[in-house]
Amino acid sequence: MKIVFQNLTKKFPARNKKARGEVVAVNDFNFEIPDGALVGLLGPSGCGKSTTLNLICGLQKPTGGKIFFGEDDVTNLPPENRGVGLVFQNYALYPHLTVEENIRFPLENLKGADKLSKEKMKEKVYAAARMVQIEELMERKPNELSGGQQQRVAIARALVKTPRVLLLDEPLSNLDARLRLQTREEIKRIQRETKITTIFVTHDQDEAMSISDIIVVMKAGVVQQIGRPQAVYDDPVNLFVARFLGTPPINVFDGEVRGRRLYIGGEAVLDVCAVPDQPVFVGIRPEGFILQEDGPLHCHLSHLEVMGRDVSVVSTHENSQNVVIRSIIDAENPPEEHAKTVAFAIKPRKVFLFHKETEERIRFELG
Repeated sequence: MKIVFQNLTKKFPARNKKARGEVVAVNDFNFEIPDGALVGLLGPSGCGKSTTLNLICGLQKPTGGKIFFGEDDVTNLPPENRGVGLVFQNYALYPHLTVEENIRFPLENLKGADKLSKEKMKEKVYAAARMVQIEELMERKPNELSGGQQQRVAIARALVKTPRVLLLDEPLSNLDARLRLQTREEIKRIQRETKITTIFVTHDQDEAMSISDIIVVMKAGVVQQIGRPQAVYDDPVNLFVARFLGTPPINVFDGEVRGRRLYIGGEAVLDVCAVPDQPVFVGIRPEGFILQEDGPLHCHLSHLEVMGRDVSVVSTHENSQNVVIRSIIDAENPPEEHAKTVAFAIKPRKVFLFHKETEERIRFELG
């Protein structure tokens, strides 16, 4: 099911009665989600991603704009008529019902021509349970299940009506690290098998990048960038997107372009062309550093963090906006742990320049 947003906007009254105006939760959102795609809505708390999800499923009505499912305008359609499956952050299972009864519950509310026989309901319930691999848990109640198992029940309940669209609102935030990894792999598998258009809301960029076909990065109700996860990581449009994506996060320095060269502090670290002389923010991905004795960028070595095949060199610099700089290098060639300074060359494709005032990306050509 293709989903189209046309100038989608949602405003709320200001919470402070003395303050005038409105709070814009979603601001003029235009986007087309391809049929069968898994899209991650990504951003910090308060960016508008959950509000967008509520607009899609009909729990809230937009202040302006339209939503289309395929060619159908569903902007004012009641939630129960949209064909949407919704999985909440807290699972929202009925504690007094068994797993089987929880999954079956949406089918029992069908009426008229959509009403199913008990045999058909049982068939659909067990098909959904098999999809999420919980057939052996059907007689248990929610309090007898782990967090990961409860999440699977919630997904099965959303899938049992064969929705046109599946919406997942922070579905992994209540799980521990190992279960989160396992469950996000399951969500990706289920989505590929069902081919249901799925929208996944999260503030965790690792989750969004690992399972999404497309990510939508939002800030304060405004879409910042849309694209395939790796493309957005490799080519951020502004400093916010660059900072939000990546673990460890991007290293940001106060820099300056002068005479076709990029300076960090007093050191010329890269030749750049087609950029006027100006102060800039310099973003360097952790994997963008090359340990080199005569490298142009000198940092104060703090310590090393061994991560198996890689080593994270933790250092500081007077012009760094980060508390520490993290540089990922090969574990076979670490610096001397007791050295006071460490020198780096920079991989040009891992360096981004941003305007000091607007924080928008400044494109450059290599010298």
